[in-house]
Amino acid sequence: MRTDFARPMLRSLLALMLCATPALAADDGLKPGTPDLKHAGALAFTPNGVLLVGDSKNAAVFAIATKDTNSPAATEINIAGINQKIAAMIGSSQEETLINDMAVNPKSGNIYLSVSRGRGPDATPILFKVDAKSDITEVSLEDVPFAKASFENAPESGTDRRGQNPRMSAITDIQFNAGKVIVAGLSNEEFASKLRVFNYPFDGTESSTSIEVYHGAHGALETRSPVRTFITYENTVLAAYTCTPLVTIPVDELTGDKIRGKTIAELGNRNTPLDMIIYTQGDQDYLLMANTARGVMKLKLDKAQMEAAESISTRIEDTAGVPYESLPQFENVVQLDKLNDSQAVILVASSTNSFDLKTIALP
Repeated sequence: MRTDFARPMLRSLLALMLCATPALAADDGLKPGTPDLKHAGALAFTPNGVLLVGDSKNAAVFAIATKDTNSPAATEINIAGINQKIAAMIGSSQEETLINDMAVNPKSGNIYLSVSRGRGPDATPILFKVDAKSDITEVSLEDVPFAKASFENAPESGTDRRGQNPRMSAITDIQFNAGKVIVAGLSNEEFASKLRVFNYPFDGTESSTSIEVYHGAHGALETRSPVRTFITYENTVLAAYTCTPLVTIPVDELTGDKIRGKTIAELGNRNTPLDMIIYTQGDQDYLLMANTARGVMKLKLDKAQMEAAESISTRIEDTAGVPYESLPQFENVVQLDKLNDSQAVILVASSTNSFDLKTIALP
């Protein structure tokens, strides 16, 4: 009797084990194939380690299963000239090898980089992974579980009055927030600045919200400049723009209408924000933001204070609003991400066309 009872139990257990991995892929809506990636730009991760890649050329976001969930997490990384090492791996020059973004896989602690080989319209997109041993490996996109969410009204490819291609700003940053993928960038509409929201898993549902902000350094309302970098905090988008307004936008208001963000700080003109993270020390939350001209800034975060802050609506000559602290010990940081509760990983410009990847203690 025991044997007859055990056999069906064993068959059921084996069936569950065999179905476990496909079920996870099905839950994320991922199917095996090779993503038709044309540009690897902004990166983010879902909580279960699915990599989100912004592709401005395709006007799409790809969700790609990394199958990278149980590696030992890095605690010390120090790779000098990582772009030079990557260039050598792919047979390119360091001048023609561009690191576009960096993100840490929350399931493994491994660091992912989006790279362009070349600078023109025919540049090749490549993804790389850096593990706890500082080994750099290319991420294969052959026959991987993935899904794709495309959107309409991306800017046409060309050259604007600043000599830039507006199509490459169709996606400027990505964040995952409570079952939604939020994408910042430009559209081809009159009110060009957009925050697009996709349900995740991707099901074809998208809302595209036009964002208007008051830009204190310019003394005017702004509708055509994209969010350069953003993060979500307690269901609020914290968005930074060039020259450098910091704006709050409730996630629940991203429903497809035109809305105005609340400018809670002006952090200085002639400056472009590059990347930001949120972390906690004790009972206090902080925002850490890297910039081109004003270094790394540290701001205390408090939801009640942000809600109570007056919206800046007059011209600002220097800085105003929510206070910040400059951190001069961190120079030339171009990318950063939270590695764990006490560390961040940063990409630093060490000299012309040379970048170092290293870990730091959260300040």
